[in-house]
Amino acid sequence: MKSNHFGLKTIMNNGFLEKYGIVFILFGFSLFLSFMSPAFLSVPNIMNVVRQVSIIGVIAIGVTFVIITRGIDLSSGSVVALVGVIIASLSQTRIVMSQPVSMMLHPVIAITIGLVVGLILGVINGVLTAYGRLPAFIATLGMMTIARGGALLYTAGRPVTYLHSVYTQIGTNSIIGIPIPIWIYMVIAVFSHILLSKSVFGRHVFAIGGNEQSSKLCGINVNKTLVFVYAYAGFLSAVAGVLLLSRTAAGNPSYGVGYELDAIASTVIGGTSLSGGLGSIPLCVVGALIIGVVNNGMDLLGINAYYQQIVKGLIIIIAVLIDMNKHAKE
Repeated sequence: MKSNHFGLKTIMNNGFLEKYGIVFILFGFSLFLSFMSPAFLSVPNIMNVVRQVSIIGVIAIGVTFVIITRGIDLSSGSVVALVGVIIASLSQTRIVMSQPVSMMLHPVIAITIGLVVGLILGVINGVLTAYGRLPAFIATLGMMTIARGGALLYTAGRPVTYLHSVYTQIGTNSIIGIPIPIWIYMVIAVFSHILLSKSVFGRHVFAIGGNEQSSKLCGINVNKTLVFVYAYAGFLSAVAGVLLLSRTAAGNPSYGVGYELDAIASTVIGGTSLSGGLGSIPLCVVGALIIGVVNNGMDLLGINAYYQQIVKGLIIIIAVLIDMNKHAKE
């Protein structure tokens, strides 16, 4: 009995629960919802939750890199919309004269162009932040407005339809029973985890978030690293645009509203510190799953959508308060 108490005390002292408590919260939410709604733990529902989470989750991974460097990216949702309408307009099954841009390129070419657009927008964010010395909040807020306006201008405010069947196949097909969007999410999560935790680039990201001036003295090219970080976030927002396009079978300039907030919430709930220098991809994935589980659970319980927004807001506030309290102790 004494040894068990000592073991628990050691775990507490090592900060195990402080670091991984979010995992237990996810299990707690899931257990509670399984009692409240038997449909929650059904395989189709779980797959649906993860498939929905995959879009926000991919964005959140890019946002994690940004926040670790003490930055922020508010342009994610608008980039999703702009990339989505560009890809949709370039690979339709027929020319639509009522739309300003309508082409019949191969989907692979259209997707490549869309991903490049997202990458370029991310690079612009990085250049404005690193070399222009604009606060990340202002730079990405401006990009959020520009990208949304660009999506509306590009489509004249109309949705883009008549998509190639490849997109619906991405959104609906499965590999060994697991939907393709989930596979894409898992591959990106694993690659990003290795990039952040095992590479020189990842060490530079953490170093910049810990102390930018010290990083410069250590020979780290801070500006170049920041540009790469924002470029990666823009690229992942473009990937999320492809995933959303595959689910809805249409490009729409109004898509992606609020996605950046859900992504930031997922990142912060997953333990990434707004003070910089601390974060991980696996816990970011857990944070995104918590957002997805809460949304799905409230839907199953028939809770009003307006109350759902309030609950998510409270979760974000609590997560930030925990983060601030943790850093105040250090």
